[in-house]
Amino acid sequence: MQITKCKLRSPARRMAAHARKASFLASTITITFMASDIEAQDSRPRARDVGVAPGIFEPGRYNAISDVMGVAVGQTTVWEADSVRTGVTVILPHGGNLFDERVPAALYVANGFGKLLGVTQLRELGELETPIALTCTLCVWRVADALIEYLLAQPGMERVRSINPVVGETNDGFLNDIRERPIRAEHVVSALESARGGPVEEGAVGAGTGTMAFGWKGGIGTSSRVLPEELGGWTVGVLVQSNFGGILTIAGAPVGRELGRYAFRRYVEPERDAEGDDRGDGSIMIVVATDAPLSNRNLERLAARAVHGLARTGSISTNGSGDYIIAFSTAESVRRIGSERTPREVADLPNSAMSPLFQAVVEATEEAIYNSLFRAVSVSGHRGTAEALPIEETLEILERYGAIRR
Repeated sequence: MQITKCKLRSPARRMAAHARKASFLASTITITFMASDIEAQDSRPRARDVGVAPGIFEPGRYNAISDVMGVAVGQTTVWEADSVRTGVTVILPHGGNLFDERVPAALYVANGFGKLLGVTQLRELGELETPIALTCTLCVWRVADALIEYLLAQPGMERVRSINPVVGETNDGFLNDIRERPIRAEHVVSALESARGGPVEEGAVGAGTGTMAFGWKGGIGTSSRVLPEELGGWTVGVLVQSNFGGILTIAGAPVGRELGRYAFRRYVEPERDAEGDDRGDGSIMIVVATDAPLSNRNLERLAARAVHGLARTGSISTNGSGDYIIAFSTAESVRRIGSERTPREVADLPNSAMSPLFQAVVEATEEAIYNSLFRAVSVSGHRGTAEALPIEETLEILERYGAIRR
């Protein structure tokens, strides 16, 4: 009887029911399975708290992607029994109807081993018409389906017959029983409905719940930079879903090597056991937001520079790593209004103004990755345990190499 009733509901009522259920589920999952872990995560520092502050520019108020005016982040952590460790993270460029008021956007691919959905239209048109969603590899299509259903049910979308959801992923199959494809529509709705500005949760949350980086527990990380007024005063914010490897380097210090956990270790230290050998495979999703009025062409240039920040952390973009950067501008002067059919004036920055933004995105990307590691707690799941980066040992190494800013 309940199944029949559900089938007869309108999309709007059905998604409203999903939202109510999602709110209950999200709180239940957190309280029942994650209370101690969330408390431990809250006690772990961000990189800047311990003196790891890459670059020369200052961060915004929250040192997060949400420092870019209008950007909101929502997350649902899915933590079930002993084997499900995954989630959904959504990034909204602004609070209006994205389909009617699209933002210019671009994609840069450092290594294309991934299942990033919606990118051909993004590249062709140079714009976003939905929020960006991040999740686990085999859940991409379930997230896209839920995102479409949710958006089509919104007021003003009754006549829409085509929509392009952008959904990124990393493979969390070590901690998460990924073949179960555990993400459900209510998880997506919960992330969308909870999206807000302000501080962003980091570490083992949302789409970063089951991820690993450099052989340690990875996750969600974020950071921002604000340019001096003389350089435009623009803000650049970055959010990452870290799930990749290599040889961890923090502010120039060879942390991974000093801790005995890095890629190809078994070949350069054959006398030691293979436990500390990080394959280096995995992926990273990097989302870049700015309030600088940029065309999609210059947004692609901005996205490409994020790779320099990624490289500074020790990544080599291995064969099995999907390394994607999506960049968008929230500036009203460059938005694309869906109903427009005639030319209009667009005020965007010239090429000569881009260099400070390049510096900002490199710095914010590097720090966002560090935050994803510093904030993440140890997590046990489907096939074992991902240990958190050991803070005390890491700080000792950073001190020894003079990598901590006083």
